Amino acid sequence: MSSEVSVNQESDVKIQKKTKFWLNKQKRGDYFWAYLMIAPTLLGTIIFNIWPLLQSFYLSFTEWGAFGSYSWKGIVNYERLFNEPDLLIALKNTFVFTILSVPLGISLSIIVAVLLNQKIKGVTFYRTLYFLPVVTMPAAVAIVWKWLYNADYGLINYVLSLFSIQGPRWLTDPNLALYSIVLVAVWGAIGYNMVIILSGLQGISTTYYEAADIDGAGMFVKFFKITLPLLSPTLFFVTVMSLINTFQVFELIFMMIGPNSLVIENTQTVVYLFYEEAFINNDKGYAAAIAMALFLIILCVTILQFKLQKKWVHYE
Repeated sequence: MSSEVSVNQESDVKIQKKTKFWLNKQKRGDYFWAYLMIAPTLLGTIIFNIWPLLQSFYLSFTEWGAFGSYSWKGIVNYERLFNEPDLLIALKNTFVFTILSVPLGISLSIIVAVLLNQKIKGVTFYRTLYFLPVVTMPAAVAIVWKWLYNADYGLINYVLSLFSIQGPRWLTDPNLALYSIVLVAVWGAIGYNMVIILSGLQGISTTYYEAADIDGAGMFVKFFKITLPLLSPTLFFVTVMSLINTFQVFELIFMMIGPNSLVIENTQTVVYLFYEEAFINNDKGYAAAIAMALFLIILCVTILQFKLQKKWVHYE
């Protein structure tokens, strides 16, 4: 009897070993195919993101000379960051641009998304119309808006003249140029934000609104007590992406203002200053230090957002 028990135990052990080996083999196969699927994205991230970041960090400690030669200079470029007034001006312009464009852009996007979430005639056409600026080349957008803003023959000032209003010099007035670009940035961001917010709205169950209707809740109560709290995860994502994009604004400044404009000092952002130092002044070491400083600012702001999101983002 004992011999039969021992034989059964041995067979059970063999079965368990075979099962464990088969599961481990299957697990290894799953890992292989998983890593194979993400390999192109991982390789692209390493080549186009991580490696340039490490290279920029190294170049920020160098000083460049003629014909692409450079030498190690230590923290000289970072010391220069705190002594150059141009960087402080660019930071101020960047923060003003961000503080104005992000809240305004997200607010308008919410309004547009809520309106386009209704059952109205031609809703697909309107959604396409609002999304059109997103798929339009930034250079083309900047050129069209530069024409619209033209003080002498632009369409905006022409319409104002019909009402006997003297239009301002939108892009040549130092006190107005940055705000004019903010309006263009807000206009261009509405479509992208609207699509994401619209997807968040469509993910909210209608049972919440039906229960609110039974309780006699009005339109504004439902919006602030149901829609906004349940939409907060989507708004958090939109806010993070909007802040990152606005901190890196460049195309609009480059195409609408240009390096020879008298108002460039009032409108240049950190990325434009990076471009100026790297490709006009050929000071790539200092430009790399500017890029690393901007990277650190964006990283800190993003970490702060993830810390604060616990207080206002509500997950179901």
